[in-house]
Amino acid sequence: MHLLPHSLAVSCLLSIAVHEAFAAPSPASQPHPRTIPLLRRSRPQLNESESYAWLQGQRDFLKAKYGARDANQKRASGLNLITNQNADSSFYGSIAVGTPAISYNVILDTGSSDLWLAASDGLSSQSSDGIPTFDGNASSTFTDLNTQFSISYGSGAARGTLGQDVVQFAGFEVSDQVFGVVTQISDGLLTSPVSGLMGLGFESIASSGATPFWQALADSSGTLDEPLMAFQLTRFVDIQNAQVLEPGGTFNLGAVNTSLYTGDIDYQSIPDGQEGYWIQELTGMTVNGASVTLESGTSSYAAIDTGTTLVGGPADAIAALYAQIPGSQALTGDNNGYYTYPCDTDVNVTLRFGNSSVSWPISNADFLLMQVSSSSCVGGFFTLDTSGTSAPAWIVGDTFLKNVYSVFRASPASVGFAQLSATATDMNGRLGSPPSATVGSVATITGGSTNTGSDRNSNAAALRVELRSLGVCVWAAVFLSGLVGGGLLL
Repeated sequence: MHLLPHSLAVSCLLSIAVHEAFAAPSPASQPHPRTIPLLRRSRPQLNESESYAWLQGQRDFLKAKYGARDANQKRASGLNLITNQNADSSFYGSIAVGTPAISYNVILDTGSSDLWLAASDGLSSQSSDGIPTFDGNASSTFTDLNTQFSISYGSGAARGTLGQDVVQFAGFEVSDQVFGVVTQISDGLLTSPVSGLMGLGFESIASSGATPFWQALADSSGTLDEPLMAFQLTRFVDIQNAQVLEPGGTFNLGAVNTSLYTGDIDYQSIPDGQEGYWIQELTGMTVNGASVTLESGTSSYAAIDTGTTLVGGPADAIAALYAQIPGSQALTGDNNGYYTYPCDTDVNVTLRFGNSSVSWPISNADFLLMQVSSSSCVGGFFTLDTSGTSAPAWIVGDTFLKNVYSVFRASPASVGFAQLSATATDMNGRLGSPPSATVGSVATITGGSTNTGSDRNSNAAALRVELRSLGVCVWAAVFLSGLVGGGLLL
């Protein structure tokens, strides 16, 4: 085992990686689904102090995000390939904005609900270095709504105003999408080539008060085949020669991709009244076959969050998990909340949600977050105290989601998981070129994004851009022939 095979690039983890914009292709003349490839980039080897600095940033970002303490339109579906960045540290996709349409890489985040982009006006040269920025003056369809917009993170803040324009994503178009046009960004908050974030949560937690892109489509009768989104994420964290950007998986909008999973999708309802985050009750956990006692009800509510790298939970449950791993030790001081354990120990964790009888395994490769010495590794579960806030007790990120096909369904409100197919798992560790943007218009929704109230859940404003720099790109040709043949393009 090499030192820090699992470590995340500090610059990426302590900021949002922003990837250079791609020119958007012309809208499709015939309705057909699009593919957004997920891309991923390799992480450089980190020394011990850099590793611990990343751990602190990861924890602090999540605390800031969740407020934790110390018309006659043809129904259709779209598929987009994703980019895996910095060895699973983030997964991003591309959107196109304005007239003429220009593509931007954005983090795809089910843990928040606001869309925002860095703007060309007002950013310092240091803040905007290499970051593709949005220029409202260059778009003939842009409207400045003259409403203040701001988001705060553990590492800084992003501020600007709300605007409205045509936005294309995953083969669909919303003609009047409201989004943040950010003119002030703390140094280091964004890193090229990622230009912003697309929140994929519910409108109720949007700090802008705007209807999220996906929800505008889902709320428009007859637009989507089904009111859902789905993710398949790749694993490169254990691949030593992985590049900065690699194929990251697939994002579906309006339909699932049956070539990427086997068996049934196990849907569990979002608890009544909890539609905001994609909430599931965590009802079971095992470590190497031993059960971990969990509280019931709201004390075990979990946000299923594609924009978070790790899994955070209550101190008692996290301590009980590591108690089942011989030789594990709690870190202290600046790294309080994390645990180390012997690197030669295989750790097999399973999670169960809601009333399901299915327990979903997490691979040892995903549990092993980073190696900090010749024999000591840090686990991918850590303590997160959300008591006294509106955030759920657990935040379940990509450490888990790389192991399942995950589906986020608006009606009935639920989250579903399914076993990955061989087609999906064969993508893990397969090196490839960064994808190029795939944006085209299939359906147009109007009038669904005009609510610009700014008094929405303030904690939601800090929802998670932090933990991972994400950006959407289309997958490389190394996968394309096999995927098309396997039914990837619906």
